[in-house]
Amino acid sequence: MIGWALDRLAALKHRLESARLQRRWTKLREAGMHIGQGVNLPASTWIDTSHCFLIRIEDFCGFGEQCVLLAHDAQMDEFLDAARLGKVVIHASCHIGTRTVILPGVELGPRTIVGAGSVVTRSLPADTVCAGNPAKPICSLDEYLDKHRARIAAARTFPYDRYDETLTPERRAELVAAVFEKDAYMIGGRSAELAGRGGTARTSFHEE
Repeated sequence: MIGWALDRLAALKHRLESARLQRRWTKLREAGMHIGQGVNLPASTWIDTSHCFLIRIEDFCGFGEQCVLLAHDAQMDEFLDAARLGKVVIHASCHIGTRTVILPGVELGPRTIVGAGSVVTRSLPADTVCAGNPAKPICSLDEYLDKHRARIAAARTFPYDRYDETLTPERRAELVAAVFEKDAYMIGGRSAELAGRGGTARTSFHEE
């Protein structure tokens, strides 16, 4: 009985958080910000709301927690009575790591991956993996994917539907034991999202 009640409370909390997030996306769009379809834009993402209409996020982009998106810079305002405005354009299928800061006047080419904790001070090319402060390309997207394909072939893999969606205490213990020995991979999470499952909140495919 207690377990059932806790499950109901967790489901209610998830629905409330989802509704709050949807309202935030709607308000940003009403203020002029472009947010494409299938975008993961967490509640913890700090957005330059006063100039959000200068920010464009295209389809299928994803953000880690606590990223910052800035479209204006007023640090010189006291001295020059002026603030710099700059667009931020994040093209389709870009993925931005946790606590990345994106400054005004930059554009991320399609399929750019930015490592966690980076500071993006200038535009980044398409099909690259970038990181650092300032962020710069460290390899091509193909090189990055080839590296992980090879690692997946040699690593322990766990199907998403059994080790995430329906994680039992026994499976959790198995997963912990494997990962504490060596990195492992969860397989099928993106497929589950495309099938309408998965826990990542994304913008609807019926908006904009």
